Amino acid sequence: MRYFLELQYDGGAYCGWQRQNGQPSVQQTIEEKLSLLLGAYTEITGAGRTDTGVHAAYYVAHFETERMVDEPQQVVYKLNRMLPADIAIRSLTPVAETAHARFDACEREYRYYIAPQKNPFTRHAAWQYAVPLDIEAMNRAAEVLLSESDFTTFAKLNSNNKTNICRVMVARWEVLADGRLCFTIRADRFLRNMVRAIVGTLVDVGRGRYSVDEFVAIVRSRDLSRASGGAPAEGLFLHDVRYPATIFERKPFLFF
Repeated sequence: MRYFLELQYDGGAYCGWQRQNGQPSVQQTIEEKLSLLLGAYTEITGAGRTDTGVHAAYYVAHFETERMVDEPQQVVYKLNRMLPADIAIRSLTPVAETAHARFDACEREYRYYIAPQKNPFTRHAAWQYAVPLDIEAMNRAAEVLLSESDFTTFAKLNSNNKTNICRVMVARWEVLADGRLCFTIRADRFLRNMVRAIVGTLVDVGRGRYSVDEFVAIVRSRDLSRASGGAPAEGLFLHDVRYPATIFERKPFLFF
């Protein structure tokens, strides 16, 4: 039997989602507790990789068992009791044997948060950046991403990507009610470090280092050295993973 897990995590204490030798990862932490709970080693496969310190307001993973889980809600309850406070399981749902948390995902959405002033309560969940930013210019530059397809400029070196082609459907900045800035970007796929590199370069547009036209030239240069430094990890959240309705339908729950 194959099951999808919906979950959330604060990535501050982890080297990212993916299991790595000698470093704590979200994947390994869940696998250890789930294996204990089910009485057999259970490997889980995630919707994708998140880097060190990056959070997930919504994440999906799948695993297989030899026999059906009789009471999924009890498994969710017990698993949450076993896991540390920075990882929360939200649902356990049986899916088709061929359903795949990573390869069947058709869209992913990230959100990046910037706090415009020092705030002890958002320091682990936003980039504290006090320089005034021109949001209108940042949005004009972000709109350019919708008409581009090659994101080599924002691809981390030596990532072994088969292609740097991505289709971006949403890229916009907004000011939230509490004064934080939020950048939302949705695409069919993302390259490693892509969102943080985009955010860092857009912030340089907002503070006047680059014009919108210069941003366009940077994107089209296909040259990573021309992108700005990546924005800090703590402001980045994987916010959504979408699947065809025939594969999986997301469960409603509250999240950050």
